[in-house]
Amino acid sequence: MKKNKWLKITGFSLLGVCLALWCIAFYWSLEPDNLDVRKLTEKESESLNVPIVTGSYTTATLIAVIETMLEKPGGFISNDIMVPGVLMDNMPNWEYGVLIQSRDMLRAMRDYMSRSQSQSKEDPNLREAESRLNIDHTAWAMPDAQDQYRESVSNLRTYMARLGEPSARDAQFYARADNLSFWLSLVESRLGNLSQRLTASVGRKQLNTALSLDPDAKQSTPTHVEDYVKTPWVKVDDVFYESRGSTWALIQLMKAIQIDFKDVLAKKNAHVSFAQIIRELEATQQTVMAPWVMNGTGFGLLANYSLVMASYISRANAAVIDLRDLLQRG
Repeated sequence: MKKNKWLKITGFSLLGVCLALWCIAFYWSLEPDNLDVRKLTEKESESLNVPIVTGSYTTATLIAVIETMLEKPGGFISNDIMVPGVLMDNMPNWEYGVLIQSRDMLRAMRDYMSRSQSQSKEDPNLREAESRLNIDHTAWAMPDAQDQYRESVSNLRTYMARLGEPSARDAQFYARADNLSFWLSLVESRLGNLSQRLTASVGRKQLNTALSLDPDAKQSTPTHVEDYVKTPWVKVDDVFYESRGSTWALIQLMKAIQIDFKDVLAKKNAHVSFAQIIRELEATQQTVMAPWVMNGTGFGLLANYSLVMASYISRANAAVIDLRDLLQRG
């Protein structure tokens, strides 16, 4: 009788622990809302005691995007080694999507936006910030990913303070059409990749077009003329939430770019086109109504969330390609 009593106590205790962990995991899985780019830039400028100048919105928004990734409910959990974080996969993939877009923006700022020409000196704060941000997101000790990302934010703040300081003329942000075009080329590549991976949630045959349109093109090893492409069902939700995180970060950064590059966009009469890209991306952030990522066939009875996400991303990507073409016409 005593043994049965202890078995019941143990069973209810384990059930209570599991329920508590599930509640924590649910809370940690809540995705952040969109940021108010103008307000956060004003707040950042006030804290640094510098005026808002060209590049302030992009830099402040990048800082806010990284900090949101680190300080949202549950903090940064991609490198967790304890429950429930180690058992979660949706939010770590969301974080990875945010991280990739942050790295791309920082790369564009370091290599292009902060330099007057290809032979000019790179900004030391941006160099250090990019190095820190490229640490493996699963690293949990020596170095710890969170600490490295916070160091990256610290360097970005120093860069932003130097931007607004009239005497610090070595810190610059050049809002030019070619710089915007380079960043958009990175965006185009990322969105194209996500779109292909999302559509692969439904198995399909795909012709190999790697060497098309160039009769002299070669590749290192031969490949099949036709491949069957399909994302494993256990990876479908991973790709979906990586796309959610990537597009969330991209929305915030594009709103900032829209302000810093307003004269470039006005000259090309591209403000509406840019706003439409943001609107297409915002559609990817709609509330997920099912408790899991539904993966029905293309024209089946059940919905396929990955295909819906891919449709919005593909439309945004097509608009990015058109905008890049417009910017490069001179």
